[in-house]
Amino acid sequence: MDQIEIVGYIAGLLVATALAPQIIKTWKTKSAKDISTLWAIVLMSGLFLWIVYAIVQTIMPLAVFGIVEFCMAFLLLIFKFIFK
Repeated sequence: MDQIEIVGYIAGLLVATALAPQIIKTWKTKSAKDISTLWAIVLMSGLFLWIVYAIVQTIMPLAVFGIVEFCMAFLLLIFKFIFK
């Protein structure tokens, strides 16, 4: 693993960490009324394309954290429907 790949993993970790407080808050309050369904769908669509691109280009940090972030965004979307 070269140094720039390490930078990619750190960047992915930071971006994924940015979604964590929203997930935690939504879980604790059992409220997702302020989460936009359209936002979640657009985010997940972009992340899906990001994952496809990363896999085709064999950019592992992007692929790994794209999958992590997609799962986190999907969880928020699930919360949106569970905590109506």
